[in-house]
Amino acid sequence: MSARTVRRAQAGTTEPTWVRWTLIGIALGFIFLFLVLPLAAVFTEALRKGIGAYLEALQEPDAWTAIRLTLITAAIAVPLNLVFGVAAAWAIAKHEFRGKAFLTTLVDLPFSVSPVVAGLVYVLMFGAHGWFGPWLQAHDIKIVFAVPGIVLATVFVTFPFIARELIPLMQAQGTEEEQAAMVLGATGWQTFWHVTLPNIKWGLIYGVILCNARAMGEFGAVSVVSGHIRGQTNTMPLHVEILYNEYQSVAAFAVASLLAVVTLLIKSGVEWQFEREQKAAADLPPERPVV
Repeated sequence: MSARTVRRAQAGTTEPTWVRWTLIGIALGFIFLFLVLPLAAVFTEALRKGIGAYLEALQEPDAWTAIRLTLITAAIAVPLNLVFGVAAAWAIAKHEFRGKAFLTTLVDLPFSVSPVVAGLVYVLMFGAHGWFGPWLQAHDIKIVFAVPGIVLATVFVTFPFIARELIPLMQAQGTEEEQAAMVLGATGWQTFWHVTLPNIKWGLIYGVILCNARAMGEFGAVSVVSGHIRGQTNTMPLHVEILYNEYQSVAAFAVASLLAVVTLLIKSGVEWQFEREQKAAADLPPERPVV
């Protein structure tokens, strides 16, 4: 066997070297063109007038209100989706029941519905002339054009992310470990906490990161239900739009860069910790068989 064949076998492919490098070049080219270059443009424009102007844009009262509202919305939507995602993934991956395919379809529904349409649905339900509008007005309850409507719209557009991250992972793991734990006398909660959760930990964390990124960056649905009330119902993406429309490009890109920084820092930290654990697990000596 030639050295070239050995190298190809070790790489897991029989394709010539030039094919692999071409594919790598195409992938890197797309990443640079559609990810790195736009991200660099955001930070370049945000810092165009210096760090002082950048910080001033973030300290502006309306910007602080938008940042605070975005964090509050994510802090409510992500835990709700966490509970739903784990429960839905557990039911779909670990159990067989009538209506399972329909439940899976419902989980995927926000992926096929425009966020703007989702926002319009909530306006139809909770708006002044909506189904529940008169009752809400009679009891002085505001949902549309207020924080509750923003949270509801955000929950709708983000709830598939955690479930969709966990379902294939749980299906691939099977149910053997859970069955063994129950045979040994573990309760359902003990089985979930000590067996299932450690196995899905990193998939769950990654799903939470995706969910949080979408919750903080959602524009379409939130734009419909928020009413664009400056200093009250504008989240960070809506505030960026207003600043850009007012030709305050530096301030707009400064707030936009903050969205990118938060997600990148969280994602990088999680991936670093994951690689550390993987490396530590690989360095452990193999267990000796019991004779």
